[in-house]
Amino acid sequence: MALQLGDIAPDFEADTTEGHIKFHEWLGDSWGVLFSHPKNFTPVCTTELGATAKLKPEFEKRGVKVMGISVDPLDAHEAWSKDIEETQGAALNFPLIADPDKKVANLYGMIHPNASDTLTVRSVFVIGPDKKIKLRLDYPASTGRNFDEILRVIDSLQLTAEHQVATPVNWKHGEDVIIVPAVSDEEASKKYPEGWRAEKPYLRYVRSPR
Repeated sequence: MALQLGDIAPDFEADTTEGHIKFHEWLGDSWGVLFSHPKNFTPVCTTELGATAKLKPEFEKRGVKVMGISVDPLDAHEAWSKDIEETQGAALNFPLIADPDKKVANLYGMIHPNASDTLTVRSVFVIGPDKKIKLRLDYPASTGRNFDEILRVIDSLQLTAEHQVATPVNWKHGEDVIIVPAVSDEEASKKYPEGWRAEKPYLRYVRSPR
């Protein structure tokens, strides 16, 4: 059965471009992003890894650790890293798992059932400090992932984990949020003494707590 939101992200040990890691130990109390690649030296993934390297300060600002995975061996990762730096203008600055035996790919359901047994689905997992899966996205090989969207979702996940709010469509950090229905007007008055904007009894907008 595929991993579902709320499941514990499976723990594993693996060799990476930054040494041998135990995944849960490496995560510690941080948020994490684990994202997979079908194979090395693929054009779309080359652009994604370069973009992720450039965004490392944004992930760090949010307390998020990033790790990639490909089914190719470690020596191929080292060669690919040089191509990434040359073509994307950013050196790999986060661990990239070498998974030639497909242990991690199978553990996370990354093997595409309708393709060859080495072609991983291009998946993204966002994992909380509690080691639970908060988000899973799967992309086709032809479409580059939108890491601005992944950062946006992390902003929402972190905000809503701390406060009893939800984020509306196309929400971005700093914009108004929605008071969840479980919070009564009486409770909301105590939490938000400055008030809120109610378009319907169940649709109450309030300034972001952050």
